Amino acid sequence: MATPLLTRNELAALASALPSWQLRDGKLHRALQFDDFAAAFGFMARVALIAEGLGHHPEWSNVWNRVVIDLTTHDAGGLTALDLELARRIDAVLAGR
Repeated sequence: MATPLLTRNELAALASALPSWQLRDGKLHRALQFDDFAAAFGFMARVALIAEGLGHHPEWSNVWNRVVIDLTTHDAGGLTALDLELARRIDAVLAGR
């Protein structure tokens, strides 16, 4: 069964629910900067384990100390609760760094 898309009200609440994330091109977007490549890659490794556990994987890129993340649910054609959950868990990883 497909995960339902977020409603208009849920989309409108994103700014308060996930203040560190932006809605960009229909995706949840966040750009991060770390002290160095090892810290950025370590963060990505931690998130990769979380994403694998959720069965939901980010679109992301890494250049030296920067990581750019975009979240969307491709098979649903937009944002779903899975994206919100992954964003919350990413925020929790960052809170612990």
